[in-house]
Amino acid sequence: MHDVQTVKTPGMLRIATAALAGTAIEFYDFFVYGTAAALVLGPLFFPTFSPVAGTLAAFGTFGVGFFARPLGSVLFGHIGDRHGRRPVLVISLLLTGASTVAVGCVPTFDTIGVAAPVLLLVLRFLQGLGLGGEWGGAVLLTAEHAPARHRGLWSSFPQVGPAVGFLLANGVMLALSATLTEAQFDQWGWRVPFWVAGALAVLGLWLRSSLTESPRFLEIDDHARVPLVEVVRDHWRLVLLTAGALSVGYAIFYAVTTWSLAYATERLGVSRTVMLSCVMAVVVVKGALTPLMAVLGDRYGRRPLCLIGCSAAAVWMFPMVALLATGAPLLMFTGFLGAMLAFITMFAVIAAYLPELYEPRVRCTGAAVGYNLGGVLGGALTPIVATALADQGGRVPWGVAAYLTGIALLSLTCFALLPDTRPARVPATEPDRAVEATTGR
Repeated sequence: MHDVQTVKTPGMLRIATAALAGTAIEFYDFFVYGTAAALVLGPLFFPTFSPVAGTLAAFGTFGVGFFARPLGSVLFGHIGDRHGRRPVLVISLLLTGASTVAVGCVPTFDTIGVAAPVLLLVLRFLQGLGLGGEWGGAVLLTAEHAPARHRGLWSSFPQVGPAVGFLLANGVMLALSATLTEAQFDQWGWRVPFWVAGALAVLGLWLRSSLTESPRFLEIDDHARVPLVEVVRDHWRLVLLTAGALSVGYAIFYAVTTWSLAYATERLGVSRTVMLSCVMAVVVVKGALTPLMAVLGDRYGRRPLCLIGCSAAAVWMFPMVALLATGAPLLMFTGFLGAMLAFITMFAVIAAYLPELYEPRVRCTGAAVGYNLGGVLGGALTPIVATALADQGGRVPWGVAAYLTGIALLSLTCFALLPDTRPARVPATEPDRAVEATTGR
């Protein structure tokens, strides 16, 4: 039997770096759409709508990607549990990259009419399908190679990927917004970040070409015939709890990085450049602190950090919205920073926590489905609901704060009902034995 502890640091660094690069590229593809939806897609693809209705429609196409992600996790989870984690990384990257490049080629409503938003919807669905498989494959390949005592640290590398992808997406958008006129940006500038996705996908495929299959997968003698059936039959409660627990993280992230862009630029008159700069600065902090929080998870356990992060989120949502409503860059940054610190306290350890909750034979499906269902609850609905609530309120959208606080309390309840996995004090020479010792499986 393969001893996971024999995977040395140089090998782990290569595996974790390739996983980070892949998730960064795939989340670049996903985030660049969210930024475009907040800034330009409404008028270009839904010009007959009012400004608010156009933004809602653009966020509707944004949300489709989240509804596709659980389907992608089922499809790619089946491949990952039956045929290995590595094939998932290649196929999902190809699908997401190709569909993202295609978004940049779709003519606007003025050119082809209603076919334009329909094509946008289809391509966004394909983006979500690919991303639904990416997270499970990248996280499991890293987590199942990692030494048990440092699994949180190594598994946090793929979790840094979304921050890098977001910074790439918004950095390109910011550069174009700052150097082009508004007419140039609306005419063709917004398409450039989508075309860049093609080159990034080629880079990602090259980085992943040398990865080896997960040793934990190779040890499984009896692979699940239909992993989804086993997950629904034996782990349905765990899936629902993980989805509910993770929903607050998605809600916070997309409230800060997507809804706030539209709200501040349209309702408060804040410039695109200022908003993108504020959000990007906060995401830099998120990426930098992720490994540190993951190390704390290795030391003290995953669940305690998740409970702390949820509690902080519930307390901070009203101050965050009040600070955003000022329109002052420093105050908005402060509000976003508090929210993102609560977010990263939870999500830095999720890449180690979720795989530890599921048995290896259905781990790729179970962990990915739970993770992506949380995205539907928190990520798909938040920009839409927040935009509608803000439109009904005054200058300070307290309804948005109440909505986000409610999601935080829901997630806090779900985390409280989940078991903890192995803290560092439990000796282990093989990852899943440590999990069994603390979860009772």
